[in-house]
Amino acid sequence: MPGPVSGPVVVVGLGNPGMEYVWTPHNAGFMAIDRIAQQHGVVVQNRRCKAMTASVRMNGREVILAKPQTFMNLSGLSVVVLLKEFGIGSEERTGRLVVLYDELDLPLGTVRIRERGSAAGHNGARSISGALDSNEWPRIRIGVGQPLPEEAIAAGARRRGGVDYLLSPMRKADLAVLDEVLDTVATAVRRIVEVGPAAAMNEFNRGKD
Repeated sequence: MPGPVSGPVVVVGLGNPGMEYVWTPHNAGFMAIDRIAQQHGVVVQNRRCKAMTASVRMNGREVILAKPQTFMNLSGLSVVVLLKEFGIGSEERTGRLVVLYDELDLPLGTVRIRERGSAAGHNGARSISGALDSNEWPRIRIGVGQPLPEEAIAAGARRRGGVDYLLSPMRKADLAVLDEVLDTVATAVRRIVEVGPAAAMNEFNRGKD
């Protein structure tokens, strides 16, 4: 797979707008965008393409940070407008689009990069795949899953948590773990911009399932 192509890169973090959702697991994507913005000394506050946005520079390239304001289930509406605004066609998504979102099936404290894949039950990812009519778009999945009780594991359960958990404020201890992970996500985004998602995936996913 080739490295990054020319033109602005759009980095979209998924979440729900509103103060009641700020510190919930489902807003890990928003938190990641804010962390990247903080590292670059900007605030994500420009209203554009059904999202709050900011522009930064990484490796000499313009990177658009975006937090859709459509609510999670309609994230694809904002992504489609963003791609149109910055002239990103279907053949360019691999090098110019990265989506950050929470993943229940990954334990809190973990990060995975993927070039493509199914939504796996994530409504924001499902909305994007539906709007783009494709699962072929790079994403960074941010683990927010909690350990399962032994009896749940014995019963074959895979998901760690549920809707109530995803939309409830995180505990201080969990936020401390996520805080460290956000720096890892920011580094992963920077590497994707520098070397492309395939190379970054090999770096960050090595030795992980």
